[in-house]
Amino acid sequence: MRRLFICMTAPVALAACGAEPVWAPDEAVQAAHYSTGKPPSVTLFTVIGTTTGAGGHSALMIDGSERVIFDPAGTWKHPTVPERNDVDYGITDQMYKFYIDYHSRETWFVREQTLPVSPAIAEALIDRVEANGAVAKMMCANETSAILRDIPGFESIPQTTSPVKLSKAFGQLPGVVTDDHYDNDPDDNSGVLMIQAEPFIHGTNLPY
Repeated sequence: MRRLFICMTAPVALAACGAEPVWAPDEAVQAAHYSTGKPPSVTLFTVIGTTTGAGGHSALMIDGSERVIFDPAGTWKHPTVPERNDVDYGITDQMYKFYIDYHSRETWFVREQTLPVSPAIAEALIDRVEANGAVAKMMCANETSAILRDIPGFESIPQTTSPVKLSKAFGQLPGVVTDDHYDNDPDDNSGVLMIQAEPFIHGTNLPY
């Protein structure tokens, strides 16, 4: 069942991710700062066709001094999550779950691959995605793989435009934990629109 969140979104064609340059103001980014307090890690999200096995999208979630999602050319948006050129800030547990729910449906599932890293590596990844700039359509895996390859310990990751190839290479890194998320929601997710009337507040329980 589709989770109920306040959100602003539109139907998404996952195989053709699209984005435009966006720059949230300093005060919005600072106000959204969220730290999980957990050991640092990097997570690769891969959206994969449930019947075709084709890759639809790649993204990174980095948990360091704060938790951010690098969603290259992505379509996921939320009014409480400020964005700067494909870097989303304020990734609370609610937003993390919402991100997965938004992408998983009857035709797509989300593969979540998490690797523990040192605090220095987590910060290097955050710095790298912030410096990357907005990503062109269809280039999500290409930019994600390029970013990883720039960081010590990820030299084995190939430069690729294939989300599935990137996922397979990432999965071969020692210590990666994989979790696949499935959902039977309809492929048209345009109904996820301002369904909940109350303001969405960081730190509250999920409304389901």
